[in-house]
Amino acid sequence: MLSILFAAIVSIESGGNCLAVGDKGKAVGPAQIWEITVRDCNRILGEPVFRMEDRFSLAKSEAMFEIYTNHYGKRYGMPISDEVRAKVWNGGPTGPNKQTTQKYWNKIKAKL
Repeated sequence: MLSILFAAIVSIESGGNCLAVGDKGKAVGPAQIWEITVRDCNRILGEPVFRMEDRFSLAKSEAMFEIYTNHYGKRYGMPISDEVRAKVWNGGPTGPNKQTTQKYWNKIKAKL
């Protein structure tokens, strides 16, 4: 079952299309995951758990979302807020510090 936050992200990122391709082919799947995010999740886990094709899986995309946002979001305080998670997902590890992620958060917040 999708978390409410992740469902909102999927809605914004791909409209729920697991085969979506964006960012000139660099981001794919329901959560529009880049290859570097897959590699980063595997690095965080310390083993190659995810493959590139896992980006097209809704369940595996949500698992990567949780790993990535938990890892980088905790530096902004615990518990990790939905806003921090969304901004990390959109802007990377320093996403919450970037002005550019506020517009993304506003879109996500409207879906929650």
